[in-house]
Amino acid sequence: MDKQFIPPHGGYKKLLSYQKAEIVYDATVYFTNRFYQKKDRTIDQMVQAARSGKQNIAEASLASGTSKEMEIKLTNVARASQEELLIDYQDFLRVRGLVEWSKDHAYAKRLRDLNRQMSADYMTFQKGIENENPEICANVIIGLIKVTNYLLDQQIRRLEQDFLKEGGLRERMTRARLASRNR
Repeated sequence: MDKQFIPPHGGYKKLLSYQKAEIVYDATVYFTNRFYQKKDRTIDQMVQAARSGKQNIAEASLASGTSKEMEIKLTNVARASQEELLIDYQDFLRVRGLVEWSKDHAYAKRLRDLNRQMSADYMTFQKGIENENPEICANVIIGLIKVTNYLLDQQIRRLEQDFLKEGGLRERMTRARLASRNR
């Protein structure tokens, strides 16, 4: 057994969920500044939900070395924040009589193709995010949020499996201490 009981941690920038959440945050800042009046509380609510999604992924990654419980909780907070944001975008469409794209919509299919690009960033989606049509803008961001949510759901399931398999810090500490004694 390795002498270290604190595993490598903090590589959140490599997480696809973080990369997508960062695009969602940047897109939300752009969107709210464009489609809401400056005094509207919705701007702050949406930007904070987008920020919370991104920041909690990073914080979870950094906490993962010493607290699997905290990593799971923070990843779930990120997921909940993304869901809150998703509802805000769906509300935007609904109250304006605009349509949320079905998964079979031609633009939704194109968005899925773009999301499969390994190096996709804000620029990859900029044409949709900054489109003149608010329905297109909102739907592109909704698509990005749904991908982020899917990735976070997968991440949470994996964290659960890893915890069941490897345990937490106290268990690793005990194993390391026993291994040290046996040397």
